Amino acid sequence: MKELGLENSKSYKKSARVVGDVMGKFHPHGDTALYEAVVRMAQDFSLRYPLVDGQGNFGSIDGDPAAAMRYTEVRLAKISSEILEDIDKDTVDFVENYDGSADEPKVLPSKIPNLLLNGASGIAVGMSTNIPPHNFKELALSVIAQIKKPSISIDELLKIIPGPDFPTGGTIHGSKDIIRQAYETGRGIIKLRGTAYVETESNSIIITEIPYQVNKSKLIEKIADLVKEEKIKGISDIRDESSRDGMRIVIDPKRNEDPNVILNNIFSLTSLSTSFGIILLAIDKNKPKLMGLKNINQCFIEHRFEIITKRFLFELNKAQDRLHILDGFKAALDKLDETIKMIRNSKDPSVARESLIKKLKISVVQANAILELRLQRLTGMEQEKIFDERNSLIKRIKEIEKILSDDNEINKIMINELEELIKKYGDERKSKIDDRDLGGISVEDLITEEDMVVTITHEGFIKRTATTSYRSQKRGGVGKTGATSKNNDFAENVFVASTHDYVVFFTSSGKCFWRKVHELPESSLTARGRALTNILDLPEDEKIRAFVSLRDFEQDAYLIMTTRSGIIKKTKLEEYSRPRANGIIAINLKSNDELIAVRTSSGSDEILISTKLGQAIRFNEDKVRSVGRNSMGVKGISLKGDDFVVSSEVIKDSKTQILTITENGFGKRTEVEKYRLTSRGGKGVTTLKITEKTGKIVNAFQVDNETDVILLSSVGKANRLKASEISIIGRATQGVRLMKLNDETWVVAAAKLTEEKQNSE
Repeated sequence: MKELGLENSKSYKKSARVVGDVMGKFHPHGDTALYEAVVRMAQDFSLRYPLVDGQGNFGSIDGDPAAAMRYTEVRLAKISSEILEDIDKDTVDFVENYDGSADEPKVLPSKIPNLLLNGASGIAVGMSTNIPPHNFKELALSVIAQIKKPSISIDELLKIIPGPDFPTGGTIHGSKDIIRQAYETGRGIIKLRGTAYVETESNSIIITEIPYQVNKSKLIEKIADLVKEEKIKGISDIRDESSRDGMRIVIDPKRNEDPNVILNNIFSLTSLSTSFGIILLAIDKNKPKLMGLKNINQCFIEHRFEIITKRFLFELNKAQDRLHILDGFKAALDKLDETIKMIRNSKDPSVARESLIKKLKISVVQANAILELRLQRLTGMEQEKIFDERNSLIKRIKEIEKILSDDNEINKIMINELEELIKKYGDERKSKIDDRDLGGISVEDLITEEDMVVTITHEGFIKRTATTSYRSQKRGGVGKTGATSKNNDFAENVFVASTHDYVVFFTSSGKCFWRKVHELPESSLTARGRALTNILDLPEDEKIRAFVSLRDFEQDAYLIMTTRSGIIKKTKLEEYSRPRANGIIAINLKSNDELIAVRTSSGSDEILISTKLGQAIRFNEDKVRSVGRNSMGVKGISLKGDDFVVSSEVIKDSKTQILTITENGFGKRTEVEKYRLTSRGGKGVTTLKITEKTGKIVNAFQVDNETDVILLSSVGKANRLKASEISIIGRATQGVRLMKLNDETWVVAAAKLTEEKQNSE
């Protein structure tokens, strides 16, 4: 293109002209391959700094092909002049082309480090290279820093070049160690993500940048296919609103869907999040080498040192040749009359040449130059110009010789050139660097956070069901079909937890397991779920007896455990954060005892224990000292006869109410202050008047006016009602009917929905 005169300041020429000349003079490859190379060098989404200035259709990031070469026009980009500068000053070696009809350079005398600037990708026999593009300003500054300090470390270079800079932008994720490894060893894998955000007003997902070498239209097609296959749920529409102003892909979520979860699924399942394997392999001195950033910079520095040296040698030779001529002119001008006389008296030019050489003691070249000197140069002013030019050349030759004799002078010139180039081509980074190491998206990022009703049957089946499946009813309703009775199995326990919470399971023998709620099987209201033995590594003789849902184990809290026989134990929560597959010991139990309830506490709360026969005791938590995991605990309540504990609550607010529910569907709310504070280990007070009509107590837990309550019957009926519909009455009362039951049906479980759930609804 330079030979064709296609500089950036000149007019465009047809691409076909360039391709034809290359094919005829330099590379006898197919015109398709040659044109594809021209097209790629003109695409601003393929090269960080395009080397060809194209006019016409050169393809798109959607994968659209360029127009035929007869339609498009090209010329050199401005930055290409820096790659070709000084090529005609003997700075690089030339070799014959394929047929010996022309010469071509082995390398180009590039002033810019194009290998790292625009990157490279290729596969050869047994090896491959994949060099990412970089930012010009950062790259040039790193070379300058290495010239000034050859012993510079990789860490110091990383402060200047934090990572690659891709033409399509995006965000590079990963710790500095990953990028450092790639720049030090020549190999590494970085994670690259497109840029996307959730628009506040519309709740839509907006994608403004995609990873390098990702096809935009194929990305959109992939998202659409995943929606059809129901691998990504909650998307109502996908639109490509990209224009000349930039990229804009709009994804509209369905109503009430979390756009952040959808976006995380897109990152996880599509090329919007991808990896770039860095392989810094290049040919150095005709041998392929895997090099680090510092090595590549050093190769460029040595290359530029050689080019600058050869450029000055070329200039020095030219100056010396010219000075030689001017010295001849001076010799002639010093004896001007004698010189003119010799030329006039000579028979022919050869005789004149011999005379001048002999008389003036000059060379053949000088003699020829004198003979070719025009007469006008003999005027006084022209003679003065010759002497001035000679003096300037003498001065310049001394300067060049000084530069060539001192490596530091060449380094200074190299630095000055790079600084000038930074002013001309330096720009801001397009790719952002995020030090967070993604390490893959966590499962929670792909799951919408919502409350789930977790149900466990008498026979040990578990499931989770969205709370929205339980519609609210008035007090006294017949209920909605819930966990269907099958093989005399029925729902025995129910609690509510977020999909992102941990569920810590405590067995009847005092062992502890945990799982995330989203790991539990999701089933419909009428399904039994899945056997717990398939989810937890439970021995055959063990059953789950207590549960607690947690956000994390790092909080400064305690677990309060209560057993069937009234034993209570207090242990730091963090002691249960590292369970094994076969469980860990939560509490040591006597052979005839079972774990009934587990609650979290702050360390300064109150505890209320309720029994099957209607007794309850309330005491301060500080009456129970904290012990280790393997301890047994202390007495919380004294029991009479065949009575046993059915629930244990940690009271954090003295204004709260206790909802007590019986087997026959009766219940009542009682203010917790009605239960007087006593010492631990007492017999307690009456919490509900037990009669044949009410049946024995099933559960007792804290509620307020905003709490929703779910009741499950032995035949699988579920009823959901507001706690505010249940009367607030005294302790020693029977309560009111909450759920209609027949003679062969009883309430087996009761639970409340969290306050957060009420707010979100």
